[in-house]
This record gives sequence, structure tokens and C-alpha cells, in this order.
Amino acid sequence: MDNASFKPAPEWQVSQWFNSDCPLTLGDLRGRIIVLHAFQMLCPGCVQAGIPQAQRIARTFDPAQVAVIGLHTVFEHHDAMAPNTLAAFIHEYRLTFPIGVDRASSSGPIPQTMAAYALQGTPSLILIDHRGRLRKQTLGAEDDMRVGADIALLLGEMR
Repeated sequence: MDNASFKPAPEWQVSQWFNSDCPLTLGDLRGRIIVLHAFQMLCPGCVQAGIPQAQRIARTFDPAQVAVIGLHTVFEHHDAMAPNTLAAFIHEYRLTFPIGVDRASSSGPIPQTMAAYALQGTPSLILIDHRGRLRKQTLGAEDDMRVGADIALLLGEMR
């Protein structure tokens, strides 16, 4: 996989969850492949490519083996992307996977999880293996076949 690293994935810092009855942590999802999709609802690449891909992944793979998590990571236009606006966005786009709101930073515009993962922007796709290790991190639209192959490789490692 491109940009593969085997360091432990940083825990995400989330201020609010949607489509989840309780807060989710990396530890809660240990034993599964995690597909973390970082997006902003006003990002054209996220709306056109990243979010639909996350939905396809969630529909394609067994949720007992592959957890799809959205991370709304706002680093610009903060006032326009408040949680109540995100709730309407999630409803309109019929998103069903859990979505966390990246916790704002007290020291600047870059939210905490975005900084911990050193994300360069959105959409970003992050793959975390069943042991909680960061295995792939990409910026921009990623081909479905490539992502599917990467997830299949990680599923094969679980066996």
C-alpha cells in the first residue's frame, strides 16, 4: 500500500457523534479494519468522491470486519459548518456510518485529529489495520478498485 506505516494510529478527538449511540474509540474497533474518511461538508471533492466512496465501502464490506467512520474535520469556514448544519447534511445525503466531529483546537484553525494525523486537507482516506496500526493515508479521490484491494489485503492479514 502507498504511504504505508506501521505506527499506532493516533486516537481521534471527537466533540460529538452522529449515527452512533455512544462515543467510539480505536480500542472499541480493535480487531476490525477501520476506514476513516476525513471530510468537510462544503468540500466539493468530499461530496463528489469521498463521501460516496465511504458509503460504498460501508455497503460492500461486513461491518463486523470493516468499520467505516466519518470524521468531519473543519479547518475553514467554521461558522458555516456547525453541528446542526452537519446533522441536516447527514440526513440529506442519507449517511448511515458513524460520523464524529473533529474537536476544535484551542491554538488555531486545525482541529485536533487532523493535526494528530498530519492531514493535508480533505477528502482524506485513512486505513487502520486490525491491530490499530496506521497503514495508509491519502489525500484526494482514491480509485475504488485500489481501496478495495487495500482493504482486502488488510482483511487477509487478519486470517
